[in-house]
Order: sequence, then structure tokens, then C-alpha cells
Amino acid sequence: MRFTILFLVVVSILYADSIRPIPDSVKVDKEKFILGKKLFFETMLSKDKTISCNSCHNLENGGVDGLKYSYGVDSKIGHINSPTVYNAVFNFRQFWDGRAKDLEEQALGPIQNPIEMGMDFQTAIKRLDSVPWYREKFNAIYKDGITAKNIVNAIAEYEKTLITPNAPFDRYLKGDKNAISKQAKRGYELFKYKGCIICHNGVNIGGNLYNKFGIYKDSNSTSLGRYNVTHREEDKYVFKVPSLRNVSQTAPYMHDGRFATLKEAVVFMSQAQLGREISPQDIDDIVSFLKTLDAKVISQESIK
Repeated sequence: MRFTILFLVVVSILYADSIRPIPDSVKVDKEKFILGKKLFFETMLSKDKTISCNSCHNLENGGVDGLKYSYGVDSKIGHINSPTVYNAVFNFRQFWDGRAKDLEEQALGPIQNPIEMGMDFQTAIKRLDSVPWYREKFNAIYKDGITAKNIVNAIAEYEKTLITPNAPFDRYLKGDKNAISKQAKRGYELFKYKGCIICHNGVNIGGNLYNKFGIYKDSNSTSLGRYNVTHREEDKYVFKVPSLRNVSQTAPYMHDGRFATLKEAVVFMSQAQLGREISPQDIDDIVSFLKTLDAKVISQESIK
């Protein structure tokens, strides 16, 4: 145990400066942005015209639906928690199991998934083509007009603008030492000392590597994670490490939505991932730090 703690401390020190602020803006094609924004809220992309991208990634609710598992067409229930769409552009892969390499590949999945939007693209294209505004927009932007590839390309162009810069902790990293409270500063030191920063680092404070869920404690996960993609034994219960950006707004937590509060999540992760007990005061301090990662999405007035 002493060796484990010493190892975590040493590695944590190496990662101490590995969290970076979110950039203030992203480059975007304005016309694709306008089209993609409308498509993001478009229920015609679902079989029964009841579900849009925003249904599971509600922009008024931290980019999630707040449910353990999301509802799709015909009131079907999914089997994995919907991650936030905010800052997803900074993830090195998309989905919990990393099966999509970017936002475009990610957008393909839910539209065709029978328990999500349940749609075939041939029908989706016909529906969009029947609306003059869509037909004109697609033809003006893309040489080949309305295609499956162009639909997800436009959606991805909009989604990449859904970033949340200038959180209190970002301002702290940029030099404003009064941007976060003393308790949050203690929480950040604990976040590093306990070893959380080993997996949760980079611009997105996560989203940039895979890790096994339940290293020191059985996770009792019913999902096999990345194994479903690779079918390699070593990938059982391996998932993409989630971003902690705006984490206080994205309950419930974990890929299976098992925890309703941040406190529960912090306790479990300390025990299961790091093999370390954690005091009530430490929990409160870390949660205080995590709340400094909250920020609003960038203003899109200039893009519009």
C-alpha cells in the first residue's frame, strides 16, 4: 500500500501542470454552423419525429438529459448514460467505448440506432429535401446537396462550437488567484495528491485516454466497455475517461448513471480507481474544486 501511495504521489507531481484552459473560441464555417444548429434540434431526423440530438444532449441542462438512461423513439430506453455534448470536440474519441473517432462519426450512430432515433438516412434525406430551406442551404454549401455525410458534417460543425471557456478554474490557471475559493484550492491540491489528475488532465480534464473501470475495487459493471469494439480480453470494463468540465451539471454519473451526486462519485473513484480512502472534508474540498470547472457556452452572436 505504501508503494502504491508513493507511486501515485510521484506520478501526480509529474501531471501537476497538465490541465490547460479551454481556448476562448474555435474556427467555424458560419453557413455550416447555421445549418448544423437547425439539424441539432430537428426531430425529422428520428423515425417518429419525436427525438432530436438535443433530446439526449439538452443544451439547457449541461448538454445532457439528466437521466440514467435516455429515451429514444417509441419510448425505448437506452443502456448507457448520455455524456455531455459540451466540449466534446476536445475528446480524443467519442462514445464511452471510443468507437467513433470524431464528432461526425458520433452523429451517425444515434440517428441510425434503433433505440435512439431509429432512422435510415434515405428517409431522412427525403424528409429534409421536402423542406425548401434545407434544400437551398445544403445545395449552397455542398456540391452534392443533401447526403448522410453532409448532414453529420453540418451537425459536427455546430457541435464543435459548444465549448465552455473561462471557467473560474481557467481564470485561476491564467493567473487570477482570487478566481476560486480557498476550499477549491485545497480541493485542487487533493485532486493532484490523490492521483485524480493522472486520468483527468488536458484541456478537457479527461476525454483523452482509456482506463479500466474498477482497478482496486470490483465495479460490478454490466457493460463491457471497449471490449465491445475490440473483443480483446484486456479491454473488458475499459472506458474512455470522461471530461470533468461542467461536471456538477451532468448528473447522474458514470457510464451507467449509478451515482446521483458528485460526492458519491468522488468516494467511489478514490476507492475503486486509486485504492485510497478519503475523508468527508477531503470530499467536500474536491467537490468544491470540481464546481470551479463550470462555465457557460461561448456566445454565438458573432457566429450567427
